[in-house]
Amino acid sequence: MSTWLITGCSTGLGRALAEAVIAAGHNAVVTARDVGRVADLAVDNSDRVLALPVDVTETAQVTDAVREAEEKFGGIDVLVNNAGYGYRAAVEEGDDSDARALFETQFFGAVAMIKAVLPGMRARRSGAIVNISTIGVQIKPAGSGYYAASKAALEAMSGALYGELQPLGISVTTVEPGAFRTDFAGRSLMQSSTVIDDYADTAGKRRKEHDTAHGTQPGDPAKAAQAIIAAVESDEPPAFLLLGNDALKTYRRLATARLDTIEAWEHLTTSTDIGA
Repeated sequence: MSTWLITGCSTGLGRALAEAVIAAGHNAVVTARDVGRVADLAVDNSDRVLALPVDVTETAQVTDAVREAEEKFGGIDVLVNNAGYGYRAAVEEGDDSDARALFETQFFGAVAMIKAVLPGMRARRSGAIVNISTIGVQIKPAGSGYYAASKAALEAMSGALYGELQPLGISVTTVEPGAFRTDFAGRSLMQSSTVIDDYADTAGKRRKEHDTAHGTQPGDPAKAAQAIIAAVESDEPPAFLLLGNDALKTYRRLATARLDTIEAWEHLTTSTDIGA
């Protein structure tokens, strides 16, 4: 039995993961900004499940949640940074305040959670950190520049963190899901109030009023949850994990296209060294 702390458990992947962790017999600290939306998870399992209010942008709530979790269960073995939301806007349309709020949640909020659990993990020389990103970091679709950028920052930090923590017995896994049937493209999706007509055929096509993807995504959140648990419990948790056939196909296509570009411009790349 291990103790998992999962952020953003009210719906979607976070909820599915919380349910799977509890069903597997582990201790679970399930969190949401509105704790009432996750309280039901603890009703029949109060000895193993702790439901807490956590807005990851509020330092005091992060600190209090980790302290309460450690007091109840003795330590946190697995942290899953899942809290977040979608945001769509052409780069020019995006509100500065919206972009900063997005980074506060999806980058700085995750960092706050990591910093809060690491002292305990370092002391025990064991633990796992899972950061939920998106295949959008690779795709960089028009209209999702700010969202992809916030997750790209999370991934870059995770890569460095992996090197820092591996010698201490703590794993770091970045997860890039494809399209899963959650509220991500529905209730949870935010977008800019500014709309510029010149972007109607690019970023505009992905605004909520034009998006038809919600409810048709191929990914099953329950299966994604099982995959994450399997990865964390493996002898060597991966530094990077794709979820979904669509993510795999996209990643392979983009990797091939990038290699083609590298080779096409190799003559300029290799011309810049001293003496070249």
